[in-house]
Amino acid sequence: MFQAASKKQSRVEAAWSMGEVIYHATVRSVRQAHSNALFGLLINMMQTMILVGVFYLLFSLIGRGGGRIRGDFLLYIMTGIFLFMTHVKTMKSVASSAGPTSAMMQHAPMNTFVSISSSALSELYTQVLSVTVVLSIYELWTGNVSFQYLRGVVGMFLLAWFSGFCVGLNFLALKPWFPQFSKVATQIYSRANMIASGKMFLANTLPSTMLAMFDWNPLFHIIDQARGFTFVNYNPHYSNTLYPLLVSLVLLFTGMLGESYTRKHASASWGAKN
Repeated sequence: MFQAASKKQSRVEAAWSMGEVIYHATVRSVRQAHSNALFGLLINMMQTMILVGVFYLLFSLIGRGGGRIRGDFLLYIMTGIFLFMTHVKTMKSVASSAGPTSAMMQHAPMNTFVSISSSALSELYTQVLSVTVVLSIYELWTGNVSFQYLRGVVGMFLLAWFSGFCVGLNFLALKPWFPQFSKVATQIYSRANMIASGKMFLANTLPSTMLAMFDWNPLFHIIDQARGFTFVNYNPHYSNTLYPLLVSLVLLFTGMLGESYTRKHASASWGAKN
């Protein structure tokens, strides 16, 4: 029978073609939550602002948290909320991306790499816009938005996104084998980070007995370091940037191995079971 002749592409052309596919898949992923991309962005902003408001009220009632650091109180809260939301939402987005048994994989340009990349990039796009808009509104309202070292804060924001991507990749690799366990584990991880992320307190103020309960968490180190880059009067002594980076790289390696193994042993019947 007649077949279309395959055209050989150079590495640059193949990379450009793959980039175009990822771009269109990312746009689709952004619009997937809501048909109107602007409305979806507003929903994400409202979720962030509501969480900031809840923690502001909580800290105001108990009189702890931001009072122990000399700086803007709301900026202290937002540095924790922004990184927490970015990490957790990226993890969920990657963990729920299309796997090897998805119907989308039947289309030739589509593959799991495109699906995972587009899920992570769409969440990064949404979070960057949300953070930018919220900080711009707060700056226009109060004029108090200032960072000691902006590049460091941006670096921690990207590290929170990257670590969430790596965690989500491992949950995605487990999903075809243990669908219910992966779903429950994703929820437990996101709920546990409400406290374990350390967004409600400073590492320098914790006693050693409590510090041991949180310093295993890469997000705890990321948020604490971000506050060190934000406030001139805070120097984090019990956290670092190397630990979350190394943990994220290890999780990236295990996640890629798991996803590759799952893709090679995928069965069409899995899609009916999930």
